[in-house]
Amino acid sequence: MEQILLPAVIFAGIGLIAALLLTVASGIFAVKEDPRVQKIDAELPHANCGACGYAGCSEYAAAIVKENALCNLCKPGGNDTAAAVAEIMGQEAQPIPSEIAVLACRGNCNAAAEKYAYHGIHTCKAAKKMFGGSKFCTYGCIGYGDCAEVCPHGAITIQDGIADIQPGLCDACGLCAKACPNRLIRFRPTGKHFDVRCSSPSAGKTVRLICKNGCIGCKVCERKCLHRAITVVQNLAVIDYDKCTGCGVCRDACPTGAICCCEDTN
Repeated sequence: MEQILLPAVIFAGIGLIAALLLTVASGIFAVKEDPRVQKIDAELPHANCGACGYAGCSEYAAAIVKENALCNLCKPGGNDTAAAVAEIMGQEAQPIPSEIAVLACRGNCNAAAEKYAYHGIHTCKAAKKMFGGSKFCTYGCIGYGDCAEVCPHGAITIQDGIADIQPGLCDACGLCAKACPNRLIRFRPTGKHFDVRCSSPSAGKTVRLICKNGCIGCKVCERKCLHRAITVVQNLAVIDYDKCTGCGVCRDACPTGAICCCEDTN
């Protein structure tokens, strides 16, 4: 009996000592979390939309405390959340920049040429796997509504074969931009009104053949702009919103209608 009990007692003693050592070590080497992380995390809406640039609200809360991330990156939370977070950090509250989502494409049914009839799964992600989609322009809107599916506010519908974003409903949360396989949804300040509605870097000659509304890189807009707010980079016009005054000269000069006012229709 002693031959059985003695080893059992020894093993039990070793286990107890090991447990005590681990407990002591965990206390000594424990990484104490800054209590502000939990406080900030509690203020965030936990939509986990990624609009702040982080994987989720908890990651964003940690980044604010540990990496000095800005306190006003949570668009779904709005200015009230930004103010609460700033107060926890002992900072002056900064408003969230007001932005709107914009579709950088006008390749609707009347403008973009089709290369085949698609009969597969009606998602943009699935259609893109079939030679980039049914349109000759593989940079444009595929039009099956992956963006509309994820929009929590019903701000996006499919009109005439491409996405249509309603400014009054959009809060620029960024979910639509992540869902678009061609990365066509971008954001611009709400105080500005002109957008380049094309994403194709193809040469103008190619664009003319496959989309009536595409940017052909002719640089007419660049030459006409008095404020140097628009330049053509890799065959595509780009607007610098810090310089743009909203005069509309670029829109009026564009021979294909690739530059639009936000009030223009598809």
